[in-house]
Amino acid sequence: MENICTAKDNMIIVSLQGDLDHHVTEQIRTEIDGMVSRQRIFTIAFDFRNVSFMDSSGIGLIMGRYKRIKPAGGEIYVSNLNCRIQRIFGLSGLNGITKQSHEIDSIINNEIPSGLNKKEDTYEQD
Repeated sequence: MENICTAKDNMIIVSLQGDLDHHVTEQIRTEIDGMVSRQRIFTIAFDFRNVSFMDSSGIGLIMGRYKRIKPAGGEIYVSNLNCRIQRIFGLSGLNGITKQSHEIDSIINNEIPSGLNKKEDTYEQD
């Protein structure tokens, strides 16, 4: 399984391919955690477009990344879930900690959305 992690501003896009099982999750985890340690990351977006299978180690991968970035206000997004993966997300509780968004789909598809990938403090002035 060839995995590609791409950093864009404060986001990591993880383009997964093939089977998301115990054989590949350690490599993905190491790559993501290294990027999170070196950069200010607030969002991790997993693209499941080319994933045909996911087991409990895939669930653990997503939960672990969630626990890592959530305390800093980060979020996990998922995109392009097939029916099987959607079922796994529902049964495992991943639907409760992940988000799906058309803006994330736009980012993954290399379109420019309206600033979702940057966390900034903004204050309204009277």
